[in-house]
Amino acid sequence: MWSSSVTTGAELSIAGITAKTLAKEFGTPAFFIDEADFRERALAWDKALKDAFGLHAGTVYYASKAFICTEVARWIKEIGIGIDVSTGGEMAVALAGSIDPAKIEVHGNNKSLGEIEKAISVGVESIVIDSLYEIERVAAAAKKAGKVQAVLLRITPGIQAHTHESIATAHEDVKFGFSIASGAAWAAIAAVRTHPSLELRGIHAHIGSQIFGYKSFEILSERLISLLAQYRDEFKSELPELDLGGGYGIAYLPGDETVNPAEAMNALAAAVTKNCGAHKLQIPRVSIEPGRAIVGPTMFTLYEVGTVKDVTLENGTHRRYISVDGGMSDNIRPSLYGAEYTTILANRTSTAPHVSSRLVGKHCETGDIVIREIDLPDDIVPGDLLAVPATGAYGRSMASNYNHVPRPPVVAVKDGKARVIVRRETEADLLRLDI
Repeated sequence: MWSSSVTTGAELSIAGITAKTLAKEFGTPAFFIDEADFRERALAWDKALKDAFGLHAGTVYYASKAFICTEVARWIKEIGIGIDVSTGGEMAVALAGSIDPAKIEVHGNNKSLGEIEKAISVGVESIVIDSLYEIERVAAAAKKAGKVQAVLLRITPGIQAHTHESIATAHEDVKFGFSIASGAAWAAIAAVRTHPSLELRGIHAHIGSQIFGYKSFEILSERLISLLAQYRDEFKSELPELDLGGGYGIAYLPGDETVNPAEAMNALAAAVTKNCGAHKLQIPRVSIEPGRAIVGPTMFTLYEVGTVKDVTLENGTHRRYISVDGGMSDNIRPSLYGAEYTTILANRTSTAPHVSSRLVGKHCETGDIVIREIDLPDDIVPGDLLAVPATGAYGRSMASNYNHVPRPPVVAVKDGKARVIVRRETEADLLRLDI
């Protein structure tokens, strides 16, 4: 839930710097990312993949959609893992951070022609194709560039993952990929093979996000490897790559479970080995996309309390509304997905009794709720600091300027030092695009 260098004793601190010091220097609201913890998590997934698959280990792809900026892209380059991008903007940031294009995997269900041409021109590792139209577009762009582009096909395996509907991506009624059940996957394979400018390297699937347990991945490997066997039987050759996605879950609340990288990869390797053996296939090069599991727990959001208000409900009970200086513009997930978070008083210790509270933002919206129900100290007052953990994934990346609120900065903290890696927006930034 918290990154490894966060302590939550008398006052919250990260890498030895207290919340009050951070708030004084960088203001609130603000995102604070634990650089050492980020690197440790990325390396743990990379090691787990290599230990489990050995010579068959492919690439760990960092999810740029979770959070990316130029500095984080530099960390990824130094760590040596890959990155997946789903828009031209994400690709631009990856390239600005000097990530080798040969480590970039391009996703997206509706890539523009410009995005496709850019990806091919810089030499990305692979493009994950998502529709029959895209097969033609990528083939034409590669032919125009005089290149043979490596591609994967995104497959819809028909798995109902146990997660929120909006972040489940592998059942049939979804916008992503080619369905196995309907025959679309096989039609896509046949279509790719008609283009000399495309090299079909393998297949890809992603069952969703915030996934716990390994059963879904075992079913996924079984269905994709069956498709690989069908390909082998039809074309007398084997596809060399298999990307099994990821989207492994993280802890948001006290007591939540987490996914251990070594356990997850050992389970995946066992399933892949078993199914390849059953079909007498060579084990392909296996890649994964851990998703929020790298960046999610490495970051927290620090808010300042602005107002405290008690409300009497119709049934005679009371609820305390604690308003902070951020809200749905820096964390839309509670409103969008019903995502749950926790928070702690970050600037001091309180021995006051706890009261039923609702943590809300400053926006002109009833649904601007950060935490719907939580017990917090009765003596919280304006000026207190509240820290919300595990906001590294989809907090800043989904942030908006609703109500024309400038987006918060991202501050990297390591070895007792803090530095801004994404600056706070200003009102001048909000006006800059107006004509």
